[in-house]
Amino acid sequence: MELHLNNYTLHFLKNTKISPYLHKFPNYPHRNPTNIAAVRVSAAEDTAALVAAAEQPGGKMVVELVGAFNELTERMDNSVLSTSSSRLLFIALKLCIPILQSLPLAPDGRSPLSKALSVAVILADLQMDAEVISTGLLREVLEAGAISIYDVRDRIGTSTAHLLHESLRVKHMSLKVEVLDDENAMALRKFCLTYYDVRALVLDLAIKLDMMRHLDYLPRYRQQMISLEVMKLNAPLAHAIGTNLLSLELEDLSFRYLFPYSYLYLDAWLRSHESGNKPLIDICKEQLLQSLKSDPLLMQMVSNIFVEGRYKSRYSTMKKLLRDGRKLEEVSDILGLRVVLTPLDESDIGEKACYRAREVVQSLWEEIPSRSKDYILRPKANGYKSLHMAVDTRENGGTRPLMEIQIRTAEMDILASGGAASHALYKGGVTDPEEARHLKTIMMAAAELAALRLRDFPSANPKGLETDKRGRVFRLLDKNGDGKISIDELMEVMEELGAPGDDAREMMQLLDSNSDGFLSSDEFDLFQNQVEFIRNLEDRDDHYQTLLNDKLQMANDTGLIQLYS
Repeated sequence: MELHLNNYTLHFLKNTKISPYLHKFPNYPHRNPTNIAAVRVSAAEDTAALVAAAEQPGGKMVVELVGAFNELTERMDNSVLSTSSSRLLFIALKLCIPILQSLPLAPDGRSPLSKALSVAVILADLQMDAEVISTGLLREVLEAGAISIYDVRDRIGTSTAHLLHESLRVKHMSLKVEVLDDENAMALRKFCLTYYDVRALVLDLAIKLDMMRHLDYLPRYRQQMISLEVMKLNAPLAHAIGTNLLSLELEDLSFRYLFPYSYLYLDAWLRSHESGNKPLIDICKEQLLQSLKSDPLLMQMVSNIFVEGRYKSRYSTMKKLLRDGRKLEEVSDILGLRVVLTPLDESDIGEKACYRAREVVQSLWEEIPSRSKDYILRPKANGYKSLHMAVDTRENGGTRPLMEIQIRTAEMDILASGGAASHALYKGGVTDPEEARHLKTIMMAAAELAALRLRDFPSANPKGLETDKRGRVFRLLDKNGDGKISIDELMEVMEELGAPGDDAREMMQLLDSNSDGFLSSDEFDLFQNQVEFIRNLEDRDDHYQTLLNDKLQMANDTGLIQLYS
């Protein structure tokens, strides 16, 4: 398919981050501006005018609104994405985008809009509700002094304003102690879990993670001060709340800044076992899943097999090395695979399936018997059941870390999650089991209350029950529900974004391919495809810039830079 670009479109392209890519196309129009050029960049035909719609300020804000809304909602599960949630998120984006685009760059060199969206993406990936994600967007606007909490209350809602206020309280929690030693850090974590809204804690942790990912601009002593606070306070707090993805990355990033040489040593050792560009854990995961599914006896017992892989964090690995005095190759859980089996019936066939899966693993890799444990035959005191085994995955006499494999049924996995939550609270500084159960109840109640407040109520309009995420933004713009977007509806959105009405008319002319004065769902979907194309190019541009910066820092003593294979 060909994408035809006219000169008007090219003016926009040259003034965006897409322009560095244009010279790669064979018929680059810049060489002959009087002609229409054919550029093979998209599967959508004749959609170049959609890109040109973003040339005016209003058009750029609509592009950002549609792109940000789609990116966030596509990451959110339908269980947390109701029509009410979509509307709340859409309103928050309309309020934030024009303000954030007008603010100066953040100290780390990013635009405030990019910074706010990065936090929102982390929250969406954690499957937080729209209220928390909206609050993450609004925090950046509020801290810039562009709006007040009272404005948020009037324009968004009381509950969002309350959560925003709560998140500001959490922000200053470290000021409650003069010295952040282990004892004070533990007491402060316990205080946070007891007296703060758990969703405000998650929001603060997401902001901390985003900050840690962009810490290079600070002087070294500031990097270490922030990392020490994150290591002692925020990472264990993330464990306590149960957001393990946050806690592991916070630990590793803190470790990287506090002890850079130790981190690089561990990281280089783990990467040395990768095959090409494919992580070792993914290779083992695919190998095991294929072997399990190829076993006829096992497949007679189960309806589904799920294999999950993970690396032990660099920080946890270093702690184990220092505590136990082992060599790296002797640590049995640097690599980890979890096999979850869904048995065909509720009898003891599930346990038999676990033992059969263990036999498949034993035929695939050499087991280390001294590291294997049978928690199905002898469950833990809290009811935990699973098979644990350590295996040697080395090939052709090479060196590889040992790998821990856990095998359990789906029911055992659900029970293990409860145990993991209690273990997480323990790591967060809560040691009393009764107190841990009480705090877990509070956390669950807060999440359930948010879900109840934002859930959809029964409606006679079937559109409200649709689950097509790409169609949500169209339905939000189509305010009268007639299945098309009029110029008045488009102008209303433009005015809410602070743009003039002329921008709406120009955008309508560019997007309205059949010139009927309305945007159909098909016409708007073409626009959404092009928005996604633009954002993907921008992300790739940022990714390549990061790779280049990393490569420049890896220059050897001769000043030469190793090329990528």
